[in-house]
Amino acid sequence: MNAKLKIAGWISMGVVAGALTTISVQSVAQRALAPLPLEELQQLAAVFGMIKTDYVEPVDEKKLITEAINGMVTSLDPHSQYFDKKSFKEFREGTSGRFVGVGIEIAQEDGLVKVVSPIEGSPAFRAGLKPNDLITKIDDTAVKGLPLNEAVKRMRGEPNTKVILTILRREENNRSFSVTITREEIRTQSVRSKNIEPGYAWLRVSQFQERTTDDFARKLEEIYKADNNLKGLVLDLRNDPGGLLDAAVAISAAFLPDNVTVVSTNGQLADSKFTYKASPEFYRRGGNDPIKRLNDNTKGIYKTLPVVVLVNEGSASASEIVAGALQDHGRAKIMGSQTFGKGSVQVIRPLGPDTGLKLTTSRYYTPKGNSIQAKGIIPDIMVDETAEGNMFAALRTREADLTKHLEDKNDPAAAEKAKAAEKERETAREEARKRLEEFNKKPEAERRMPEFGSDKDFQLMQAINHLKGREVMVSKTLTARKDAPKEQ
Repeated sequence: MNAKLKIAGWISMGVVAGALTTISVQSVAQRALAPLPLEELQQLAAVFGMIKTDYVEPVDEKKLITEAINGMVTSLDPHSQYFDKKSFKEFREGTSGRFVGVGIEIAQEDGLVKVVSPIEGSPAFRAGLKPNDLITKIDDTAVKGLPLNEAVKRMRGEPNTKVILTILRREENNRSFSVTITREEIRTQSVRSKNIEPGYAWLRVSQFQERTTDDFARKLEEIYKADNNLKGLVLDLRNDPGGLLDAAVAISAAFLPDNVTVVSTNGQLADSKFTYKASPEFYRRGGNDPIKRLNDNTKGIYKTLPVVVLVNEGSASASEIVAGALQDHGRAKIMGSQTFGKGSVQVIRPLGPDTGLKLTTSRYYTPKGNSIQAKGIIPDIMVDETAEGNMFAALRTREADLTKHLEDKNDPAAAEKAKAAEKERETAREEARKRLEEFNKKPEAERRMPEFGSDKDFQLMQAINHLKGREVMVSKTLTARKDAPKEQ
């Protein structure tokens, strides 16, 4: 390949744009231009000229062209994107784990900015923002119809400056309120862990960043040092939107046999067809190999230790790669709810020294050759968020809910299947809305979800039960969403 394939999350201001992180190929190769449709280009030039001469007030030529490119690219799918100078710089810095912003992961919904989740410990997290909150205004600017790039720019700023976000919270009877957040440098802690009880440990990866592999290996070494008689590990990927592919491959390699397939990609371009394996050359940076160090320091225990992987609707992209690899190789049990379904690959191509294009060029496939695009990873064991059930899963956005998401065009019945699935989902949403109305009548203290990793984390406790061979409370409400046919 021209360059290393990687998943890159645009988290420049604490935001993962385009719903969640995206698999990306950094490519600087020059390619021959396809034949140009001259008649259509003449029409474009004519429209440009008319706007310049006839519009009610002067317009900025560069802005017109930028918006034309934006429109062309965003018409393709939810993840292709044009980067101007500022957003391209933000994108390239996005996976470092350090950025200035408010600390939220976002998507676009009905022309508004939707909070996928606040980043743990961020200003947005401390201000009480919640998943599914809708941002309707940024300072005095209405968000409706505002391009996601522009919304990102307006929420960015210098450290210690303030931004006022107007929030619509549908889960509280469409309550609207404003919150003032002070921007700061976000230093995300992508890996957390603890020994739950003798023999059993929990490790959470909240995002796949540049330092995640090192932190992951170090945390597993600490777990082993605290208890060298381990019997089981829970790998928590809930609400993990993805990140760097080499980190996903490295984490998979820590549990898998050497040199087995972790993930493959396939598209029209020759360099989009590639297979990544559980081997150092596919994840190592320079001479550093944290996974080898981990195996040496823990006597290779994690290659055979029983593992449960926790996932949910917020687990996307790199998270799905890890879950799919461990599931296909029979190395771990996947528990929780069906994942987001982000299975497309984006190429990052510089258009000059400071602008670029993120373009969808291929899909990625699990080791058994399955695409999870618009489907996700289906857990081996469906487990609710709480003992009372997972009552509101139908209201959560997944890849299949995004406008213009990739579908299987080789299936002549795909459109009808999608239509039927959407009808089923709308029925489920209506039932969930009714349950939500009842839920909102409870005192606020009873509506708070337990913190991941706490002793009140129901899914974690069920994972521990499974590792101990005890009975697991299987979901009463969750079923696999049939958003797309299985692809080979």
